[in-house]
Amino acid sequence: MPDYPAATQRSRVRVPLRFNDGYSVDAELVTFHGLADGQEHVAMILGTPSAAPSATPLVRLHSECLTGDVFGSSRCDCGPQLREAVEQIATRGGVLLYLRQEGRGIGLYNKLDAYALQDEGLDTYAANTALGLPEDARDYTAAAQMLTALGITELDLLSNNPDKANQLRDLGITVGHRVPTGVFTTAHNVRYLRAKVLQTQHTLPLAELTAG
Repeated sequence: MPDYPAATQRSRVRVPLRFNDGYSVDAELVTFHGLADGQEHVAMILGTPSAAPSATPLVRLHSECLTGDVFGSSRCDCGPQLREAVEQIATRGGVLLYLRQEGRGIGLYNKLDAYALQDEGLDTYAANTALGLPEDARDYTAAAQMLTALGITELDLLSNNPDKANQLRDLGITVGHRVPTGVFTTAHNVRYLRAKVLQTQHTLPLAELTAG
C-alpha cells in the first residue's frame, strides 16, 4: 500500500478541445480532493482505454508551462509536446495529467528570472541553481494519487524524462514502457534540450540537437 493519503475524485466534466492547427477532440476533465500538495491539478481522460480491458493506458505527466502551452514560446518544447500527447493518448486511450508545476516546480516568476540568466549564458539547470533553487523541484506524489483515484495503477508513460518513471515506480505505480515524445527543436530551444539530455538523461537524440 502507498504511504501517502488517498485522493478522491471531485468532479468530472466533458470539454471539447480545439488546437491552433485545427485538431479537435473531446476530453473528460477530472478534479480531485485531497491532493498532497494542495494544487489544482487536472486529469484529462482521452480516448477509450476501458474499451479494451487488457490494454495498458498511455499516460503523460505534463507540467504546466504558461509561456509554452498558452503563449506559444519557442524557448521550450512544452507546447508541441502537449499537442502531440493529446493526440497520441486520444488515439490509444489514456490520461494526461496537467500538473501545476510551472518551471519544473519553481513557479512562473522564478522561471522568467532563470530565463534572464540563460540569456547571460547559463543553462536551464545552472540558472535555477544560481537563483538558489532546485534544478528540478517537481514531486509526483499528487500524480500518483490522481492515477490511483482513477483506478490506474499500471501504465505506459509518454515521456523522455526518466525521473518521472522512477518517481512513479517509487510511489507504487507500475510503469511498463516509457514511450518517447517527439523532438521539437527551434533556434531558441536547442541549448535547453541539450541541457536536458546532458544534465538529467532525457532520452532525446543528442546528435540532432545541434546549435547550427
